[in-house]
Amino acid sequence: MELIEQFVGGYQREIDYYDQASRLVAQQLDSRLQASGIRAIVTARAKQPKRLLAKLQQRLPTKRYRSLSDITEDIVDLAGTRVALYFPAQRADVDALIRDQFRILGEPRRFPEDSSHPESYQKRFSGYWARHYRVQLNDSLLKEEQHRYCEAKVEVQVASVLMHAWAEVEHDLVYKPLSGDLSRDELAILDELNGLVLAGEIALERLQTAIEARVRSQGHAFANHYELASYLFESTKALMKVGPTARMLGEVDALFELAKELGIATADRIAPLIRELQTDSEDRPIAEQIIDQILAIDPSSYHVYAGVKEEKVQARSGDIEPPLAIAVDQGLLSRWIELERIVHELEEKRGLNIGRPTSGKLRLLGIVDAAVLGKLESARKIRNQVIHGSAMPTQEVLMGARTDLQTVIDHLQSRLT
Repeated sequence: MELIEQFVGGYQREIDYYDQASRLVAQQLDSRLQASGIRAIVTARAKQPKRLLAKLQQRLPTKRYRSLSDITEDIVDLAGTRVALYFPAQRADVDALIRDQFRILGEPRRFPEDSSHPESYQKRFSGYWARHYRVQLNDSLLKEEQHRYCEAKVEVQVASVLMHAWAEVEHDLVYKPLSGDLSRDELAILDELNGLVLAGEIALERLQTAIEARVRSQGHAFANHYELASYLFESTKALMKVGPTARMLGEVDALFELAKELGIATADRIAPLIRELQTDSEDRPIAEQIIDQILAIDPSSYHVYAGVKEEKVQARSGDIEPPLAIAVDQGLLSRWIELERIVHELEEKRGLNIGRPTSGKLRLLGIVDAAVLGKLESARKIRNQVIHGSAMPTQEVLMGARTDLQTVIDHLQSRLT
């Protein structure tokens, strides 16, 4: 008992550290989930010292802790983040985002596991359905003064909103009894509630399917970026070798805001852009590729998109991630717009449909050598970072990209005359 009290006392002095680590994980997850169009409630907490003490006392007879490090290895949820999904079928998408965003410590625990209910009652339903991850923050996504939180191990629990609610009740009443052992009748009621929750999850999955069918209807105007994300999921399945994931979709919220500002946030207007996706040659998020098509069709929309990005930055918490690049480099932007204009002219002269000026497409023109294509590809990467990325490149890098673009423009311009 003395060892346990010593551990809890040390934890009480560090609880703010664990609380902040869990909040950073929650903020990053909430930002990515919202951007990808996944509906969820994300919360964070540091474990309450009283609950920690009760848990350790309960586990002591079987764990037989001999050192503080034994307890540290055993207790994985001092810092915790909970993702409560509206639609349980999106667990796989959340899994992909978590693996992309954080350092994963071991494989996630998958529930249900073997039931540990009292022997006085045999459950009829399968219990808690969820995945629990142990993660650490990536320092590249934090400010320098926040790097110390990368050492914290945070448990991320992913389940449906219904399952989280049921599990909270069951764990407090059964596994962490604060008001005495439950009767057989009380356990049966909890089991019955579990059956209702599982039926509710089936209903949520059917609701998701019904929403997807509605937003696919011809002429439908998307009410929000969640509906657009649903439409993109369904509409891009045939184009992808595997089913699209939230990571493949990218920042659907930015695409929706741009489309709404331009009056094209409808299924009819987005469908042709989906058909032009280059899923074989482009390893970029779908939303980013569609945004680029919109920008190429109407260069004046670059400034609309810059406004969308600025609003997104202002809405984002200042505690996470380096801020987005707000001010689009005008020199780079003007050269890129000029490049797109020249490519359109060359298309018309040769009866081709090149679309966006990528190195692969410009090869079709047969007038660009390998050196010029290399400069284009280098400049295109910087352009994508400026337009879609999370940080503005250095002035030296921007100057190099402007010079490379001007070389490509001069080369193509000479072919127009």
